[in-house]
Amino acid sequence: MAGPSPELVQRLYATPPDRFVAARDAAVAEARRAGDPKAAREISRLRRPTVAAWLVNLLAIRRPELVADLAQLSGSLRSAQRELRGGRLRELSAQRRAVVGALVSEVRKLAAAEPDAPPAGKLPLAEVEATLNAALSDTEVAEQIQAGRLLRATHYAGFGEVPRPQLRLVTGGVEELPPQERAPERAEARRTRDERAAERAARAERTKRRRVLDRELAKARGDQDRAEQELADAVRAERDGAATLDRIETELAELERRRAGAEQELSRTKLARRGAERSVTAARRRTGEVEAAMEALDAEEGDADAGGDRAD
Repeated sequence: MAGPSPELVQRLYATPPDRFVAARDAAVAEARRAGDPKAAREISRLRRPTVAAWLVNLLAIRRPELVADLAQLSGSLRSAQRELRGGRLRELSAQRRAVVGALVSEVRKLAAAEPDAPPAGKLPLAEVEATLNAALSDTEVAEQIQAGRLLRATHYAGFGEVPRPQLRLVTGGVEELPPQERAPERAEARRTRDERAAERAARAERTKRRRVLDRELAKARGDQDRAEQELADAVRAERDGAATLDRIETELAELERRRAGAEQELSRTKLARRGAERSVTAARRRTGEVEAAMEALDAEEGDADAGGDRAD
């Protein structure tokens, strides 16, 4: 009882969200039929992803090499930020936008190949893009994406450590960037602050939702445990009932055999009775005939004796 296989979990998270619950419940039932309650419990705890998270999971499952390239780019970005290499960082930022754009296009193609995917115009590609950008900064998000088990889209402000685009590392001190280079960096910094504020608010909301979901999960697990106990009791009662029925059917079969034997014996005794009745009837008839003959003989003898007396 090793739990669900990675292939099964991957197949579930590649299933469109509107069919996820049905597919998960079918997998739970199959695990129970296979006698693996641990796998059934673990599968039942898998949660349905949002459409955006499902699209990212689909990318990780169908095109893992592209997600690996994203992780490599993330390392390069963090390295450039730590070393304060402004030119390299700008180059990598441009590369980031190109890579993320290409991944979003690939997600669109993968969704088009899925028969139950939402129409192209309703795909939450902005959330997909934000999540892929977050993976470049947050290693936890990147790991979830690579595992193909993301549950919801996410956002992240900045890349790695807090960026300082207005500084350049030089020999002998710090040098300001040229004015034409400072404006894009300031705009990027403003976007970073706004995105981080939005992320803090989103994290607070997620924390609140998690507390609510934790309570609901505890209640659902309690209900599940009670339901599983009721199922076990019902299975045991069914098994006992089947055993009782088998015993009664065996007894009925024995009674049927004895009944058939008794019917055969009754038939033989009926035949014997009829034969005896015929014998009695014949004997009675013969007795009557003999008695009649004796009476006739007695009558003749009586007549003879009477004639002799008259002759004397």
